Amino acid sequence: MEDNTTKKVLFGTSSWGLGHATRDLNLIRGLLSRGCNVTVVSTGGALRVLKGELGDSCRYLDWPDIPSSVARSSFLFYMKTTANVSRIMWTWHREKRRVAELLQRERFDLIVTDHRNGLVRSDVRSCFITHSPRYIAPWRDPFMEGIMEWFLARWFAPVYRILIPDDEEGGMSGDMSHKIRFTPREKLTYLGILSSVHQRDLPQDIDYFITISGPEPQRTMFADKVLSQVEELTGKVVIALGTPGGTAPKLGNGIEVYPYLNRDKQEEMLNRAKLVVCRSGYTTLMELAEIGRKALLIPTPGQSEQEYLAKTLWERGAFYSVKQNKLNLPRDTKIANTYLGYTPQHLTAESVERFLSTVL
Repeated sequence: MEDNTTKKVLFGTSSWGLGHATRDLNLIRGLLSRGCNVTVVSTGGALRVLKGELGDSCRYLDWPDIPSSVARSSFLFYMKTTANVSRIMWTWHREKRRVAELLQRERFDLIVTDHRNGLVRSDVRSCFITHSPRYIAPWRDPFMEGIMEWFLARWFAPVYRILIPDDEEGGMSGDMSHKIRFTPREKLTYLGILSSVHQRDLPQDIDYFITISGPEPQRTMFADKVLSQVEELTGKVVIALGTPGGTAPKLGNGIEVYPYLNRDKQEEMLNRAKLVVCRSGYTTLMELAEIGRKALLIPTPGQSEQEYLAKTLWERGAFYSVKQNKLNLPRDTKIANTYLGYTPQHLTAESVERFLSTVL
């Protein structure tokens, strides 16, 4: 275990959006820098991102993930989630079988899994990455939240450490990763924020950077709302539609619209922006915190986590947020500029060092 040059690591990354992949890049690169041999488990867009960034430095396994429950409304989201419960459990158990078969063929010294629940083992040192060991139920139903937190605590009983990408005091995730009731405190390690976006010494010459993201159909609905109002803004505006291979409409007032921006250009725009308009996904929030940007948050309808995060940070005075169907860009961006943003206790580089000292 002390010789990291021979340590073999199985690293699982959720394919629900690209946020898990982008935050995990920091940790995988940290493991590689210590001489570890890393095998990545993921699928879909998340796997493509990891392959594109890490290249031949890792081995990759394309294993199916649990089904998405994204829908057009909160009601349909929860109905779809309920209908998917049996498929979710079956996927987790199939993943467990795949891991068992893999371990029969080869040895692994460490398993790190970011929301790939089926990778957890009791016979291999396992660390689980999550910013939500507590489930936030619709309408904050205490009974449902208690049952789900208890279930997750039981599922993660074999885990060596639960690694939380947030500050231990205060933090951005609120009740999602604080006030834990059923998991022993000694199993919890608060790493701090993890962002693949870094600060750059660039002039802040963009008044509004609007980044459209998320699964369909909500991505298109968000884009349509923005494009119908954006010409009412004054100042320099840049929009990223999040549609690789797509086309960009021509708008007036010198507004720049891109179908898609790669990670490097996205990082540039975030650093140049005075105000960012975006979803309230947790990875996006960590990026804003890393570079110290103000933002207007529009949570994806039906995603209780994004809705909870936006509400929590609005109540704390960090970021202003508005529901997608209530969005009024001229009004809401003006209000958002009066909020201060979130200042983390430390930046990503220290979080990665905390991770490495915990798992190796």
